Amino acid sequence: MITGSLTVAGLMSGTSLDGLDIAVCRFDSREGVLSYDLLAAETRPYEAVWKERLTNVFDASAEQYFKLHSLYGEYLAAELNAFLERHKIRPDYVASHGHTVFHRPQLGFSTQIGCGATIAAHTGIDTVCDFRSLDVALNGQGAPLVPVGDRDLFPQSAACLNMGGIANISFTQHGRTSAFDVCIVNMALNYLAARAGHDYDAGGAMAASGSCDTALLNQLLALHTNRQSLGREWFDRYFLPLLNQSNARIADLLATCVEYAARMISEVLQVHQLDSVLVTGGGAYNQFLLQRLGVHYKGQINIPPDAIIQFKEAIIFAYLGYLRVTNQVNTLQSVTLASRDSIGGCMYKARI
Repeated sequence: MITGSLTVAGLMSGTSLDGLDIAVCRFDSREGVLSYDLLAAETRPYEAVWKERLTNVFDASAEQYFKLHSLYGEYLAAELNAFLERHKIRPDYVASHGHTVFHRPQLGFSTQIGCGATIAAHTGIDTVCDFRSLDVALNGQGAPLVPVGDRDLFPQSAACLNMGGIANISFTQHGRTSAFDVCIVNMALNYLAARAGHDYDAGGAMAASGSCDTALLNQLLALHTNRQSLGREWFDRYFLPLLNQSNARIADLLATCVEYAARMISEVLQVHQLDSVLVTGGGAYNQFLLQRLGVHYKGQINIPPDAIIQFKEAIIFAYLGYLRVTNQVNTLQSVTLASRDSIGGCMYKARI
């Protein structure tokens, strides 16, 4: 463990397109003991033009893709510069996840837009990006990446569950860390809420007013993921057609998707005998989803402070950047199924 203190800004954009999360953390390691402080954090909601760009990039030409890659890098740098000015902070490094466009590890790539070189050039801060490519080159899934942070920064619960666009879980038992995607959550809920004219189903209120469609639920539960890394492509190919072919009311579809998520998550927690779980991500605010999870799972559901709920992934990407610049493992073979552990991330130097 490296001794000393570094401040890193973590940038994260999730599959649900809620916005850009920025978290600046100070990491300190002294005599083998790691500690961290969250100095400042914000979510910068995406304007309609950016939601449209990031949604439509899947159909872009190669030239359009690389233009957006650079343009989005400029956007990230501008948002970060304004954030740092507001909070009067100057980090030592930036760690940017970018926004995932294509996640096809079986084909040898996982692609996130948001040019790290552009971020470094426009902020004047050394920038770490492209965290997934080395693991994919080592025949891994390139995901999940947060388990190292879950293990090191949030060890109080038996498991960490992030309920964002996709629910993913990580836990360490007998010295071995396991992690995998569990199921679709807000990717489906937000899609359905948008059909009803809302950005999301606040508190799960619409879902709570609906009734579960048993036939659709059974179809969704039959979509075995086999612990593969989920993404937009999987949702569009397998999950979305089942929603679109249903004639059920939006409230009933929402209730069905909530029940699907609650059952999928509770099954994983029970199978692995995990007696407590730390819940973060947007799903932690969905009271109906938490209620249904509590019906199926009898362990302790821990809801942390808002800052952790909202920014845990950005905090962890700051930590992954810290591990990268201090030459420590930040990607675990045990969760990505790569041939070995690795130190992922490309570094763009803003300073000579």
